Amino acid sequence: MAVKKDLSINYLGVECENPFFLSSSPVGSNYEMVAKSFEAGWGGVFYKTVGIFVADECSPRFDNVNKEGLPWVGFKNMEQISDKPTEVNFENMRKLKRAYPDKVMVASIMGSNEQEWRDLAKMAEQAEADLIEGNFSCPQMTSHDMGSDVGTNLELVRSYSKAVAETTKIPFIAKMTPNCKNMEEPAIAAIEGGAASVSAINTIKSITNIDFENMTAMPVVNGKSSISGYSGAAIKPIALRFIAQMLQNEKLKDLEISGIGGIETWRDAAEFLALGCRNVQVTTAIMQYGYRIVEDMANGLMHFMDERGYNKLDEFIGCALPNIIPAEELNRDFKILPKFDEEKCIGCGRCYISCYDGAHQAIDWNEEKRRPELNDNCVGCHLCLNVCPVQECITPGEIKWKEGRKQVDVTVKQHYE
Repeated sequence: MAVKKDLSINYLGVECENPFFLSSSPVGSNYEMVAKSFEAGWGGVFYKTVGIFVADECSPRFDNVNKEGLPWVGFKNMEQISDKPTEVNFENMRKLKRAYPDKVMVASIMGSNEQEWRDLAKMAEQAEADLIEGNFSCPQMTSHDMGSDVGTNLELVRSYSKAVAETTKIPFIAKMTPNCKNMEEPAIAAIEGGAASVSAINTIKSITNIDFENMTAMPVVNGKSSISGYSGAAIKPIALRFIAQMLQNEKLKDLEISGIGGIETWRDAAEFLALGCRNVQVTTAIMQYGYRIVEDMANGLMHFMDERGYNKLDEFIGCALPNIIPAEELNRDFKILPKFDEEKCIGCGRCYISCYDGAHQAIDWNEEKRRPELNDNCVGCHLCLNVCPVQECITPGEIKWKEGRKQVDVTVKQHYE
């Protein structure tokens, strides 16, 4: 049954038909590509980062974690900003905005000094961009005056944000690097400089695989390689952590963050929105599956909203954030024992082995029945639930209170999809 829900959202004063955007990357680097994505249903594009210089790229420049034709766990790229002339990129943005006035055009820019940031901001304004993103985070630039080396320098983040904010009234979004200990500090510096918000996260510095034939990392460029950016499903947990920490900071709690990092499905998108993001950006999933994934994302998100009674995105954006609390505030007065469904159990023994070798030796193995049996050593860690290959064969069961602890109502997750 078709489900229709309103996926429109206001982002930094700009009306968006939906929250799905191409991130600044190879998937949105020329007129034809972006036009095709708009036709497929994407709400907007963070156009591939434009600089004053034209990038000189290496070949090959991609690698992935998980070979043999399986979906990528992670993806590595050694690509820099746009390899097309600056004026061509801005002309493409202008043409796209005029051809697709209801789509959102975000000009992603990167300079190496204040004057370049000002010049690029002026060009973005002349190209009729709706928003401007400042790339403070690319981890594979050949110049230390650009990219993630800038993103970890609070003074440069502040001064470059100020340069753009003083040059144009178009809202400026600072793109954060995860190659840091604390993302709140550069985010605050960007806001102090005049940025309207931030986008996060960019790729993580990585070595994905070692090639034994050439004894270097992958990809191999004339027998050599380098450390560069990691993306894909593997980085989603890291992205969610950084976003939560920023939105829980008193100085950043009202930011309209654009979420990036490992978004492949409607559920991934919903998770970023539930934390408080106002839109999501996608690259790696498009590189695997093409622009059409936006159809699945939109349909899945609408079904999710329908099942939970939401009519608009704003009704659940940020709802998960208050329930993510410091570790010292978690209730530690009880343990939840696992419950085994003997009818669903296939007798594989994975719960027994994992508990015995990796946890608390809380499961005995009944050889005759080929079934697990819980003993008194159980601490309620739920490793068994996580390794079981059968959905809802092992679920949360009895709540046991630690001696002398006050009993209260406990919310227990019951269903594991």
